Amino acid sequence: MVEENKNEEKKDISGDAQNIDWEVKAAEYLAGWQRAKADYLNYKKDEVRRFEETIKFSGELFIRELINVLDSFDLSLIALESESKAQKGMYLIKSQLEDILKKFGLEKIAVSVGQKFDPVFHESVVEIESSQPSGTVVEEIEAGYTLHGKVIRPSRVKLAK
Repeated sequence: MVEENKNEEKKDISGDAQNIDWEVKAAEYLAGWQRAKADYLNYKKDEVRRFEETIKFSGELFIRELINVLDSFDLSLIALESESKAQKGMYLIKSQLEDILKKFGLEKIAVSVGQKFDPVFHESVVEIESSQPSGTVVEEIEAGYTLHGKVIRPSRVKLAK
């Protein structure tokens, strides 16, 4: 009978060790699964963000081409110089085109004479002698634009020496 008790105690001890091993493994598997789930959720969020970014800038090439049309409108309006019906019609069409592009996130970069040169928004074409402080904008040669805050064409400017 004493020997039976010893065998039972050995079985209980070895059974407890096996239970502890299984509990450790179960905890490891659970932790691994939780990490994988968190990684997957983060991946999904990143993919949604990338997809939204792709949609946001999908029309960028098309809008860049339309910017050239806006430039042509400006040149033709300068050439007309008279207060004719044709000029008024061209102003109206240009305004409508600008409004449509604005709805899709296009913004004109504001440039003023005397403004400090900012290489993020400006592209220096030439430096000229001027009474303005060195490194400031003297004249805007070509308008610049941003699309949803991203510069798609910098303003081309003349700078003071």
